[in-house]
Amino acid sequence: MKDLLNITIGALISVSALATAAYADGVDQLPASEKKIYQIVDPQIPLGPSAYKDFKPKKGPPWKIGYASSYAGNTWRAAALDAVMNDLLPRSKKAGLVSDVVVTQSDLKDAVQIQQMRQMVDDGVDAIIICCSNVTALNQTIEYAHKAGVPVFSFSGYVTSPYAINGAANHAQGGAEMADWLAGRIGKKGNVLLVSGIPGFASSDSFDKAAKEALAKYPDIKIVGEVAGKWTDQVAQVEVQKFLATNPSQIDGILTQGAQENGVLNAMLQSGRPMVPITLGGEASAACYWRKNPDWVNASFHIWPPRREMQQMWEIMLRTLEGQGPKVQTFLRPVLPYTIEDVRAAIPEDCDLNSTDFIEPKADGWFPAAVADQYFERPADPWKPVK
Repeated sequence: MKDLLNITIGALISVSALATAAYADGVDQLPASEKKIYQIVDPQIPLGPSAYKDFKPKKGPPWKIGYASSYAGNTWRAAALDAVMNDLLPRSKKAGLVSDVVVTQSDLKDAVQIQQMRQMVDDGVDAIIICCSNVTALNQTIEYAHKAGVPVFSFSGYVTSPYAINGAANHAQGGAEMADWLAGRIGKKGNVLLVSGIPGFASSDSFDKAAKEALAKYPDIKIVGEVAGKWTDQVAQVEVQKFLATNPSQIDGILTQGAQENGVLNAMLQSGRPMVPITLGGEASAACYWRKNPDWVNASFHIWPPRREMQQMWEIMLRTLEGQGPKVQTFLRPVLPYTIEDVRAAIPEDCDLNSTDFIEPKADGWFPAAVADQYFERPADPWKPVK
């Protein structure tokens, strides 16, 4: 754990260029324990006060919710949707808070997602959750929803519209911490392959920017290639295989975003090259390989836990609809390290190297109620029926 603390401190120093000199009014209202999460951020991420401090919904519960996802083709998205349909929605129905969820996916087409969101507004939804979109493409549509009294919540990423609420892990911090860890693991020298998510999407770009800033302080480390895994194991595996086949130079470590590390791992296993350290972000399949090869790496990081991130945004949404008054436009969570002991506790010794599941923080470990309360003007239990 001491090593992980040193990694965190190193990351904070290495990407100081990303830190904001002063907070906007929104983050200024948070306690010091939460403000520190915002010390390393993407410079575009909105840090001001929420437009929904005094928001009152058009009607009381139960509310109809729209979920406009930009993509459905990976295990991470499947886990997030599963959290909605098999946990959050049933609980909300039982509490009399939500009547239904309308789900769409746009296959990474901004114009399609815009049309889907506008249709949701016109059809009378009370709030919309969007997932992992371009930071500016949806802004006019988000304003359209706002004018109709429909708040929009950007889950696991951010948009720059002042009329949205963003909720995610701090992906910039994650990129910095993973990069610093990988640098230390390969002895602060060597060749690194960077496997991005979906370039142009907020969480992917924030991660990459901070990771590159962190690696830049190591003069003997060189990023020798960049490929896009699109947060999908099958895509990442193909792209890494193509890179390895056409670039015979030595690779000493691979820095990859989450929901694709198993594809990267399989590409290395099938390449015939010696295994190298790969950053891990929660896929149970890659964690299984670590469990069976405990000396491979010595740390991993919760940056994109799909069910926990969705629960965080769902509860932010409920609190906002209940009139609790969000203080900030962007809710960030810190990166949480996890160890081989956590992996052993989460998956059995005969674990599945092809599992599509995720290792995640405990339900109350990502955005506990005591922490969430500090982000709202009038905090209350979001799961109690509104009177």
